Amino acid sequence: MSSEDIDIVAGVAKVGLEEKVVEEANAVNGDADAVNDNSDESGDEALKPETNGTGDATKKKKKKKPKKKKSAKTGPIAQTYPPTVGISKFYPDNKYAEGEIIEYKDNNRYRTTDEEKRYLDRMNYDAYNDFRRAAEVHRQVRQYAQKEIKPGMTMIEIAEKIENTVRNLAEGDGLNAGMGFPTGLSLNHCAAHYTPNAGDKTVLQYEDVMKVDFGVHVNGRIIDSAFTMTFDSKYDKLLEAVRDATNTGIREAGIDVRMSDIGAAIQEVMESYEVELNGKTHQIKAIRNLSGHDIKQYQIHGTKSVPIVKGGDQTKMEEGETFAIETFGSTGRGFVHGDGECSHYAKRVDADHVPLRLNKSKSLLHTIDTHFGTLPFCRRYLDHFGEEKYLLALNNLVKNGIVEEYPPLLDVKGSQTAQFEHTILLRPTVKEIVSRGDDY
Repeated sequence: MSSEDIDIVAGVAKVGLEEKVVEEANAVNGDADAVNDNSDESGDEALKPETNGTGDATKKKKKKKPKKKKSAKTGPIAQTYPPTVGISKFYPDNKYAEGEIIEYKDNNRYRTTDEEKRYLDRMNYDAYNDFRRAAEVHRQVRQYAQKEIKPGMTMIEIAEKIENTVRNLAEGDGLNAGMGFPTGLSLNHCAAHYTPNAGDKTVLQYEDVMKVDFGVHVNGRIIDSAFTMTFDSKYDKLLEAVRDATNTGIREAGIDVRMSDIGAAIQEVMESYEVELNGKTHQIKAIRNLSGHDIKQYQIHGTKSVPIVKGGDQTKMEEGETFAIETFGSTGRGFVHGDGECSHYAKRVDADHVPLRLNKSKSLLHTIDTHFGTLPFCRRYLDHFGEEKYLLALNNLVKNGIVEEYPPLLDVKGSQTAQFEHTILLRPTVKEIVSRGDDY
């Protein structure tokens, strides 16, 4: 065979090979079409292979799915500074922490495990939970106050810092949660019931002894707790004496305990202390006409008093009661009297209906009922709710026995007084110091 013949045969073979390749490609396409025709009507068109003009199948590019944005990881809620986050945000299950628990002793020891008492305890859970919520607000607010309060601040600045923080954390409208009573900031020989009225220019000094006494309530369950702030270490023994006396009262308090026994124990501890001030040694005296008290719902002062000196009161504490155990120590006479411009007021729980002649008195009483009920209030709170020129009407409510006034309580000028206080629950099973904290 010549080379020419060989070339012809090779060309024919090449053409034949190409035709065969095309036929096979068409056969593949035909099979794919058949598969697509038999598929569901909503089948994806992307299953059909594309050709590039020569019959070669090509792959279709897959569409990229949009990336999901990663959600920000949320860690545990942290309190701001100053505190502004409502306390409920830290307890989503609405179960607030117990205070310090102390088991009863002697004849009441059985209560801790007695089934009937445990049942009664569970029945009162909602009330205890309200107390615990209010106590947690109190702890956070007072820890903030202890860091923030410095000499040079005005009394109004201090009071408003405390009260605004309570309102933020309590998350209430005043009547269902908020301030249990106005912030007491009694200085030096003033032992109690002083809070600044509008326009008060008093400034905290380095050598002052300031009693910080404020209340927080939830649904009328009031936490009454107080501490004393000083900046000069010379007062340390005074504060130590009163803190020790208060803890003694708490330790002695319990179901079936007589008030006189608690008072005697408190006085013995308090008056075992001395303090040296300006080169003179003072025995610290319990202020004999001040006392602790029981607390009822929406009523800061109940019907029972807890004396801080020995005496003849044979009244007993009872199961289910709530008490504010507070003690006051003084370098003065150990006796106080009411004097000075009044700031604290409260509507009387036992107030009778009295026909009022002054329209302003009627209007003011409506404001009090709406915003405070029987919770104590101060003149700054009335200012806050838009009341103006109300002193005449307020005095009229006092004279008619509808509102009680609580003037500042003073020992002799030049003396120093201190206070510590906690709220305790005499539960059927245990004693709970519900306002206890790491600070006192």
